[in-house]
Amino acid sequence: MKYFPIYLDAKHIDAMIIGGGEVAARKIELLLKSTANISVMSETLNSSVQRLVNEHQLTWLKHNYQPGHLNNSNIVIAATDSIEVNGAVAAESTQLKLLTNVVDQPELCTYITPAIIDRSPIIIAMSSSGSAPILLRMLREQIEKTLPNGYGKLAEFSFKFRDHVKARIKGLRDRRTFWERTLRGNIGQAILAGETTLAEQQLIASLKTQTPPPSGEIVFIHTGDGNPDHLTLYAHREMQFADAVFYDKEVNTDLIEYIRRDASKYPQDIASNILINVQHVLDLAEQGEKVIYLLSGTIELPENKTLAQSPIPKKYIYSGS
Repeated sequence: MKYFPIYLDAKHIDAMIIGGGEVAARKIELLLKSTANISVMSETLNSSVQRLVNEHQLTWLKHNYQPGHLNNSNIVIAATDSIEVNGAVAAESTQLKLLTNVVDQPELCTYITPAIIDRSPIIIAMSSSGSAPILLRMLREQIEKTLPNGYGKLAEFSFKFRDHVKARIKGLRDRRTFWERTLRGNIGQAILAGETTLAEQQLIASLKTQTPPPSGEIVFIHTGDGNPDHLTLYAHREMQFADAVFYDKEVNTDLIEYIRRDASKYPQDIASNILINVQHVLDLAEQGEKVIYLLSGTIELPENKTLAQSPIPKKYIYSGS
């Protein structure tokens, strides 16, 4: 990745905007979604910036860019129409090791602003690393159409009951399954419809139901040609719920990106068509974990009596072709 994606805690932001025109106004409006700790350095302000300064009581330094005013900032945005001024701002800001954004001059930036879909507290940020803004806009439009406006309510609901669910349902994978079923089912629909009280009553009732202890399983996924785009939906879903993943050097490592991010990863030195790490896999599954074993191509597993006689549930998925 050319750019490292990161979310900053808004309460620690201290932003300096250099410029007082429409570009500056857009940057200020975006920052105001998170913080009002914003200073503006410009001798003159257009009506949009002036309104934002007045309404949100922003700090206004009533002169054009002068060095020596950035020390108390941690984010600096150069939004003037002067290449020379923007360059001088970037030089000072970068020397101070501040997060620096120079509008329309990515070579001077130490960070870029992503395309954002706001369903607060759900925030989706996307970037093409500056290479394809039109493609990025198309992708954003597709996601916007499929993402209900009320998704933020689902997040707030989940946060409210997170500790209750954690106390009642002990297994991590079982909690993920519970939340997926809850948010996709009638409870989630009630939240999106604004029927929060009904949703809370249904959730409390569901938590009173006895939940079984987590049970492990092993899922062997034959990845075929190894192209991630050729994964079946079934294989993709299994990978998203993995607690652990095993794979050898023949497996396309791009597929690992589709495994749940906090799953334990166990690369193997011996090819799976020669030997699979049966005992380790069984040990994890017996502890209640969902173990994914990625296999290159459509290779047949070597016979293993221990695996065959184990009562642990096993699945075999052929994908990627």
